[in-house]
Amino acid sequence: MYRHEQVPFTLQRDVEAIMVPAGVPVTLRADKTGFITQALGGSFTVYIEGNLFRVPGKDADALGQEVALGPELPPDATDEDVKNLVWDQMRTCYDPEIPVNIVELGLIYECEISHEESGERIATIKMTLTAPGCGMGEVLVQDVKDKVEAVPTIKRADVELVFDPPWNQTMMSEAARLQTGMM
Repeated sequence: MYRHEQVPFTLQRDVEAIMVPAGVPVTLRADKTGFITQALGGSFTVYIEGNLFRVPGKDADALGQEVALGPELPPDATDEDVKNLVWDQMRTCYDPEIPVNIVELGLIYECEISHEESGERIATIKMTLTAPGCGMGEVLVQDVKDKVEAVPTIKRADVELVFDPPWNQTMMSEAARLQTGMM
């Protein structure tokens, strides 16, 4: 769903959101009306009174939408199965202004799965931003952390924001460059 497919809504209850692109937390009050401009990866970008806000997927019901189900693993999942699901989860993370997931944007530099002595899995992720001063940086890091920690058997996701090497358009997948017109 993109801007040309705006879906009107009226907030059914108060909801915590993040102002885009500043990254400032706000409370949107019940009965406010607006439009969903992007619904990707389980979160929503909404337009209310001339501003954009990111509403987390757990609050989809406030927008009259369905809350997405979490990821699932078979009981005998290997580390490789877990790592593949972690990558799938990161593909559900989107910058609220760009309709391309952060994996296709080339923002994930590294993802490793390790074990604590207790056997629980830890995901260690290095990621970057399209611009170092991005106001949504911490929001995206938290989104990755939350979505990866939703993977069964992952005890913790350690997500590090790095800027070396600096991100550039060549790190995007071909599909992402086509979608954004950056060919």
